[in-house]
Order: sequence, then C-alpha cells, then structure tokens
Amino acid sequence: MSLNFGREQLSIPGPSVMPDRVMAAMHRPSPNIYEGELIELTHSLFPDLKTVAQTKHNAAIYISNGHGAWEAAISNTCSRGDTILVLVTGRFGQGWAEMADQMGVNTKILDFGMDTDADPVAVVQMLKDDVDHSIKAVFTVQTDTASSVQNNIPNLRKAIDDAGHPALFFVDCIASLGCDRFEMDAWGVDVMVTGCQKGLMTPAGMSFVFFNDKAEAVREAADLKTPYWDWGPRANPEVYYQHFCGTAPTHHLYGLREALNILVHEEGIEAAWARHLTMSRAVWAAVEAWGCLELNIKDPAKRSQAVTTVLSSNDECGRLRHWCEHQAGLTLGIGLGLAEPGQKSWDNVMRIGHMGHVNPVMLMGALGTIDTGLKAMQVPHGSGALDAASAAIAGHFLG
Repeated sequence: MSLNFGREQLSIPGPSVMPDRVMAAMHRPSPNIYEGELIELTHSLFPDLKTVAQTKHNAAIYISNGHGAWEAAISNTCSRGDTILVLVTGRFGQGWAEMADQMGVNTKILDFGMDTDADPVAVVQMLKDDVDHSIKAVFTVQTDTASSVQNNIPNLRKAIDDAGHPALFFVDCIASLGCDRFEMDAWGVDVMVTGCQKGLMTPAGMSFVFFNDKAEAVREAADLKTPYWDWGPRANPEVYYQHFCGTAPTHHLYGLREALNILVHEEGIEAAWARHLTMSRAVWAAVEAWGCLELNIKDPAKRSQAVTTVLSSNDECGRLRHWCEHQAGLTLGIGLGLAEPGQKSWDNVMRIGHMGHVNPVMLMGALGTIDTGLKAMQVPHGSGALDAASAAIAGHFLG
C-alpha cells in the first residue's frame, strides 16, 4: 500500500524544486507590458544575473530552454564552415556539438568518456596542432548533468592560453550556475550559457547568454545570426521589447526576480556555493555507506555540487526510482548517456539532484526515502548512510 499522500518532492537534476515564494510571485494577472513596473523589474534583473555569473560584461535573456541558449551562442559567433573544438565529458557537450554541426559548423571533438573530466594536456596538444588557428572556439560544460562530472574551467582556460591559441572559450553552466563556483571574468570565459530551471529556481522557459567584449567583436561577421537569436538588441535594446524580440515572458520575470532576491540578496552567492558543497557531500557519504550503489565520478574534486550520478550492478537503480516515486513521493532522475531506454543497463543508473532550493530537511528526507526503499526492496546494503549524511551536514557548522 503506497504512502505517497503528502507533498511530493522532485530530486531530479532540473527542473529543480521551486520556492513557494517564486510560485506565488508568478501567480498574478498580466501587467502592462509597455511601461511601469515590468520595465523596472526587468532592468533590476541584469545586475543580479551578472552577480551570479560573476561578470561585468553583457547578458541576454531568451524565451527558451537551454538548447535555445546553445543556439544563440553559436549563431552570434559562428559562420557556416567555421570549426570549433568541443570537449565532451558526458551527454550534453555532445549535444552542443550536434547542434553546431546541424547549423553548418564543423566540429572537432575530444571525448573524455562518461566518468572523467576534460584533460587540459590533451586540449593544449589539440590546439598546438591547429597551426593555422582554424578552430574558432572551444566549447565545454562545467557540469555535465548526465555524468555529474565537473570540469575544471580555470585549468581549461589555462590550456588555451598555454597553447597560444586565440580561440574563444564557451562554457555551458546550465546545470551548475548558482550551485558550483563559477567566476566568468576571473576565469577568462568569453561566452557562458545557462537556464532558469536549475540553480536559478524558476520554472523552465528562460535561458541566458553572458558574453564579453571579445565575443561581441565577432558578432558582426557571424553569418548564422538571425533576428530572434541576435544578442545585440537583447543586451543593449533601444526600446524595451527588444530585450525579448517581442512580448516579455512576464510571469517568468516575476518569478526570477523573487528567486534572485533569495539567491543574491538574502543568501549570497558565496553562501549558496558553500551550501551546495555541503549538500553534495551528504549525498556522497550516504551512497558510499550503502555500498550497493556506486558514485560514477570517483574523485570528489571532480564531482558536481548540483547532481550525483549513481550506478548499480543490476537493476537496483531502476527499481529504486520506481519505488521512491510511487510508494513514497520522491522523484529521482533517470540515467542519460550511460544507457538508452530499453537496454538492460538502463536500470543500472539514476541521478540525484541536489540543486537550487534545497535544505537539510529536504535532502535528509530524500536520502531517508532511498534508504527506506533499499530496505523495502530487501536490497543488501551497508548501514549508517543517514548518520554519514548528517555528519557531513553537521560539518558545515563545525568548520
């Protein structure tokens, strides 16, 4: 008999849990879209978005998911026949490369697999071999949501510099912004893309592209640029509607304003990074204590603070996902990239999202539910997982 009759919890790696305050801010009639509070609210978003991204440069808002931000980044900087280098550490770097290829951009791929980060040494060699500088940009993700690896962005920037190569540096922070430390300007990132539905705690529907002056300088020559994806008017409009190439996503903007109030003005971005590190350590400690499950990324320094990919030898992950959702009200993430639907190994993977609006009550509830599921399904596992997780959280306060 199911016990799933309370408030359900989403612990997938995005969309993340939305704060009640964000939902309440969106629950209102449509405003005047030509003057007044909406225009003022929109203008207030950009400084806070730049604080989260740690940049003083440009930001553009799109009515789209993260794939739209991918396309915007490509279309504003590339022309048909250009060549880019994509560093693949899971499924989403590959997806960005596939989109570029479909748009007529030649892609060179360095694939590092599903269980490790990008190797700067290999990047240096690839760029040194590009003696005529045909590679226009290097693309990567900070956190690949499929593998849960976190790439070392400063080291990859250094690799480009060490090679003496002029390529632009693009980073996908869709899964990581507001969760993993990211410093766009200090780390030398030229273009960064993200979405609203993960660390920014707003219902899916908006994406963002941040770009510096070096990236803006190549925009005029980019022949893939189209009126809708052109970031020029969006970042520096002559009239308000150009921010969105038409009607604004009004209710999303109200929700984002409240989310940024929480993230930037109440918690602070440094504290948010620290909270996510604590939450992730609690998840890792629990998985290691259970023993029957395995962390996909072995080195803690290379793990995401937003999502954890977990493996099992047989179908335990698949059965856990089903039990937790239907018997207890906890939705866990499916595996991506490591297996395809219908394959036997599909049930050997699950992902635990711990991004955005998450506190110890929510996280310990999720881990306790997984622990209960292992017991209810009579899966042999180690003891002390919840003790280990609570000790990791306590360590946040003990220093």
